[in-house]
Amino acid sequence: MDNNVNLRGIDVKVTIWRSILFCCLVLCSTQSVQAAKEYAEQDVQAMTTTLELRLTELRALTTQIEQAPSFDQMALLYRRDERSFELLSLLDRLARAIATLPEDSELRADLEKRMRSDLKGVPTALFTRMEELNDRILQQREDAQSKSGSERVTAESFAHSLESMRLKYFETAVNVVQSRKAMGLPVVELREKLLNIMTAYGEALVGRIEFTGVATGEIAKRLKVDPGNADLDGGLITMRLEHNLQTSRLQLFVGLLNKLGEDTTHYRSILLQNSTGVSVGLFDKEVVGDILRDSWRKSRVAIVDNLPDLLLNLLVFIAVLVLFRTLSRLVRRAMTAALDRSSVKLSTLLKEILVSGSAGTVMFVGFLMALSQVGISLAPMLAGLGVAGFIVGFALQDTLGNFAAGAMILIYRPYDVDDFVEVTGASGLVKKMTLVSTTINTFDNQTLVIPNSKIWGDVIKNVTAQKLRRVDLEFGVGYDDDVEHVERVLDEIVSAHEKTLSSPEPLIKLHTLGESSVNFIVRPWVRTEDYWTVYWDLMREVKVRFDREGISIPFPQRDVHHYRLDEVKP
Repeated sequence: MDNNVNLRGIDVKVTIWRSILFCCLVLCSTQSVQAAKEYAEQDVQAMTTTLELRLTELRALTTQIEQAPSFDQMALLYRRDERSFELLSLLDRLARAIATLPEDSELRADLEKRMRSDLKGVPTALFTRMEELNDRILQQREDAQSKSGSERVTAESFAHSLESMRLKYFETAVNVVQSRKAMGLPVVELREKLLNIMTAYGEALVGRIEFTGVATGEIAKRLKVDPGNADLDGGLITMRLEHNLQTSRLQLFVGLLNKLGEDTTHYRSILLQNSTGVSVGLFDKEVVGDILRDSWRKSRVAIVDNLPDLLLNLLVFIAVLVLFRTLSRLVRRAMTAALDRSSVKLSTLLKEILVSGSAGTVMFVGFLMALSQVGISLAPMLAGLGVAGFIVGFALQDTLGNFAAGAMILIYRPYDVDDFVEVTGASGLVKKMTLVSTTINTFDNQTLVIPNSKIWGDVIKNVTAQKLRRVDLEFGVGYDDDVEHVERVLDEIVSAHEKTLSSPEPLIKLHTLGESSVNFIVRPWVRTEDYWTVYWDLMREVKVRFDREGISIPFPQRDVHHYRLDEVKP
């Protein structure tokens, strides 16, 4: 029973404390809301005071402009425009701040009434200032045309600054439209008039971009023909700067149209085609489609307008190539015939290089002439070929090493086609030679392609380089055979062969006394092409005659003495 009473007491105390805490929170919240309301009203009042001060300063500046001398008026007008932008920006912030005040606020109701009356005259003042700005821009451009040197540069720079101010006016007008819309004022007429002015400006801006783009391309073409022309170089720099400036203005202009909720597909496609920096915001399906349609239209017009000239240039190009192709074949035939009739002994590789080089040179000259006939400048192409040759040469150092070795083989001629050679551990008949490699066919009909750098850096053995070769043979007979008889038989065998030569005389001598035989050397001379025939014939004939003459051909022998262990004395 006592426990239940205690629990009820605790519940009552918790309820009381909850009520007290809730009252505190409500009180704090009410005070916070009240404090925020007071702070917002103070901020709005401060902005209102600043706005009235700026209006007073602007009126005083306008009076000063009317009384100022002519040479100061342009600068004062520029300053008035800047102060006007600050004032309108403050007015826009004030309108947004008023919208945050509570709806039952007396200050909000009073300021909204005043803002509606103030905002009514703003559009008229803006459009009036825009017209005045147009007149000032035209006047400044006329002054720039009548001047030269640094004075013209200064006037043009001032005109560009006024052009930038036009975009500030557009931005201010867009903010006014949004402020009037937030205050519940009608904006349809104002928005329509502003869009008409901005559309006209946008079309003029696009026209300038396209004009400067075309002019830049034309000056660049002329500069390629006359690269040392300083006037063209300066004009190209000026046009590029102007083109980039107009493009940046168009980008700001597109941002203002986006704030008004207008379709900017056409302008974004122009930006995408002319801007050096690409923004992700420029891409969408409509922009890409517009670019593709515009490209197809321009391509179709260019094809229709230039098709006859293109066909004529193509026919001229083909005709020049065909003519020089025929001339190249004639040069190849003439060079081949001249080299075949020449008394100078040249390697097959050198002949092929001379023939191919002559024909290739004629064809290369024909290709360059064909390109020049269709209006393609050769100077940049030749310069590009030089750079490309350097890059390729650096990348193909090993191949160039093979070329150098091929050139050395061409000059010193250590072997030629159809020579039997032994190089880099391989032997065979040379079937083909180029500046890069040598192709060898081995006697078991394998084809070896060996880089020239490996051949030139190693020992080269040309077996068939000389017209005559000596056949080196060695025969062993037994110690019991008659030496004079053996010499007479060997001499008869060598003399009887039809392919051995009498001069130089063959050499037949007893050479060494071996362990198991008496060794004779037989060295007849033959023509190089008869080497293996004589070698194999003499080998066979010596065996047949030795058997017939009873001359023994001993094999290695070893005497083995056998002793009994019991007979060996200790």
